[in-house]
Amino acid sequence: MKYVIILTDGCADLPVEKLGNLTPLEKSNTPNMDYFAANGDIYLVKTVPDSLKPGSDVANLSVMGYNPLDCYTGRSPLEAASIGVTLADNQTAFRANLVTLSDEENYEDKTMLDYSSGEISTEESRALMAEIEKELGGGDIHFYGGVSYRHLFVWENAPESFTLTPPHDISDRKIKDYLPSDERILDLMKKSEKILKNHPINQKRISEGKNPATSMWIWGEGTKPALNNFYETYGKKGAVVSAVDLIKGIAILAGMNSIDVDGATGNIHTNFDGKAKAAADALLNEGADLVYVHLEAPDECGHQGDAEGKVRSLELIDEKVIGYIKNRLDEAGEDYAFLVMPDHPTPIATKTHSREAVPCVIYKKGDNKGNNIRFIEKDAQMHGTVISEGYKIMSIFLDK
Repeated sequence: MKYVIILTDGCADLPVEKLGNLTPLEKSNTPNMDYFAANGDIYLVKTVPDSLKPGSDVANLSVMGYNPLDCYTGRSPLEAASIGVTLADNQTAFRANLVTLSDEENYEDKTMLDYSSGEISTEESRALMAEIEKELGGGDIHFYGGVSYRHLFVWENAPESFTLTPPHDISDRKIKDYLPSDERILDLMKKSEKILKNHPINQKRISEGKNPATSMWIWGEGTKPALNNFYETYGKKGAVVSAVDLIKGIAILAGMNSIDVDGATGNIHTNFDGKAKAAADALLNEGADLVYVHLEAPDECGHQGDAEGKVRSLELIDEKVIGYIKNRLDEAGEDYAFLVMPDHPTPIATKTHSREAVPCVIYKKGDNKGNNIRFIEKDAQMHGTVISEGYKIMSIFLDK
C-alpha cells in the first residue's frame, strides 16, 4: 500500500463576496478531491490546540502525526534544520523575514505593505542577508540566508520571553502596535532598514516595478526541538516534497527524506508538475511508503487576499498533482490511499491564519461509497467525523 498526503496549505476559507458568496473550495473545479469525498471518508480535523497559535508549524506537525503539545518548541528551529543550522542548547532561533515597509521617516510610523517583499528571489535575498550578517552579525548573534523572503536569526543566551508578531498577520496595518517587546530585536530591525534602504538590489527592484526589501522583521522564536523518528513511530518510510523551509525542517528532524524540486517556489507559480513527478517517483522508484506533498499556493493567495488565485491554485493542485499521482499509481497497479486536507484556514477576508477545524478526506483505492458530498467546508462540517486532536489523523490514515 502506498500512502499519499496532499497538504493544501491554508485552503479552507469563509464565503467570499467576490466569488458569489462561495468559499474558494466551493468555487473550484476539483473533480479528484470531490471524487475522494464522495467515495471515501470525510472528517473535520482540529489541527491547532487551543493553547497554541494557528501557524503552519503547529498545524503541519499535527497532520504529520506529532502532538504539538508534546514536541513544539517554536517555528524557527524547524526552519533552521532545513538549511543545515544545528542549534546549541543555549541558542534561540527566530524567523527573519525581508519585508516591504512604507517610507515614513520614523520607523514606528511605517505600514506593513508586503510581508514577502514581492516574493523576492532567493538569490537577491541571500545577498541582502549576507550584507546584514556582515554589518550586524558576530558574537552572540548571526543571520543565515534561507529561501525567498524567509531567513534565520540565531541568538545565544537570549531572554526567555518575547512579544513578536508574524508580519503576515499585519498586512496593510501600521506597525507601531506590533513592534517587538525586546529592545535589541527592535534595534536590529531598525538598523537593517538603514542597510537595505539604498542597497543596489533594492534600487534595481524599484526600477523594475517590484517591491524592495526595506527591513528585516524578526518573529517566530524557538529553541532546539526533538521529534520522534517517523519510521520508528509509524513503520513507514516517509518522503516530503515542499518548497518551504519549515516543512523541510520537520521532515529532516523526523528522519524523512526531504526532496528538492527545481522551480518549487511555494506560490501559485510553483512547479506543480515537478512536485507531482517527484512524489510519484519517490513512491514507485525510491522505496518510499508514504509521501507528504506540501503545497503552499492557497495559503499565499489567502495572505494576499487573492480569491481568484486561491481558486486557480486549488484547480492546479487537483489536476496537476492529485490527478498525476493517482494516474501513476493506477498505471503501476499499486494499492494506495490518499489523504487531502489543509493545515489551517487562511481566509481571504482576514489575510491570516485561523484555528477553525478543517475538512479532510481519506480515500482508499476501490472505495465506492457514493456519498452526495464534495470536498468543501460545509459538507465536512455537516457530515464529517470530528477529530478533536489533529495529530491522531495520521494513525487513522495508516490504520494504526
